[in-house]
Amino acid sequence: MDIHGFLTTHQLPSSYAEIAQQWFKPLCERLIEHQKGASSPLIVGINGSQGSGKSTLTSFIEAYLSSVHGKRVVSLSIDDFYFDQSQRNALAIKVHPLLKTRGVPGTHDVTLALNTFRSLDKGARSLLPRFNKATDNPFPQEQWPVIEVKPDFIILEGWCVGAIPQSNSEIKKPINHLEEVEDPLAIWRSFVNTELAGDYQTLFEKIDYRIMLKAPSFDCVYQWRLEQEHKLAAKALKERDGVMSDEEVANFVQHYQRITEHALQYLPEKCDTVFYLDEKRTITEQDVKQ
Repeated sequence: MDIHGFLTTHQLPSSYAEIAQQWFKPLCERLIEHQKGASSPLIVGINGSQGSGKSTLTSFIEAYLSSVHGKRVVSLSIDDFYFDQSQRNALAIKVHPLLKTRGVPGTHDVTLALNTFRSLDKGARSLLPRFNKATDNPFPQEQWPVIEVKPDFIILEGWCVGAIPQSNSEIKKPINHLEEVEDPLAIWRSFVNTELAGDYQTLFEKIDYRIMLKAPSFDCVYQWRLEQEHKLAAKALKERDGVMSDEEVANFVQHYQRITEHALQYLPEKCDTVFYLDEKRTITEQDVKQ
């Protein structure tokens, strides 16, 4: 694998090569061992809060498995299955105004995700959905990548990948300003929790190998998400009016807080590999289940 080319492509510091050597290459070799003899694609799930490095890890795994082992790898993000604006606007009118904002369970087309996985497993010609965050809508279907053969690996990454619902009693009490002010009757968070308990679990149960990039706490998520937004603005990857202010980011991450904190508590024990991050997103240790 051309690690230097990978660093250049993804605009990563040279120190990432050492991280990859220490933590991620052994992870990839474990995935190879799990995939041996499989007749269906090995489905890898990667969970991590916003800004934790999920997308970069996904890209590294794909590059390593394909270049070093000649494997066919398909990478998907839970973000690519978001409903379009009109569908979310309909939910906002019908259920709760907060559903206009993409992100939480209930704002994804899980049926499309399940159909995509089914098609890939059959080895049928498959379209891979892609979402354009600049326009807050999916890219036109003719721009979606096409896969013609059955992959060896499918990676699904996302902030809520593998998450499980809370109890009704846990849902009742608001945990932040957003919930307290904009969802005082718990209508939004109850809907989100019910959605998470449904077809999302059907999707997550397909995962064969679970990985988590574990933040030290939710407090870090705002800073990490802020960094992402500043990079987007600097690189002009979004149209200028699509970039959020710091205040908007603070409000935005509150949509994710409940499920993220719940995942930080219970998800590590359910994962095959957990990478523990510090406040600077440096991996301090790992937990690998044999």
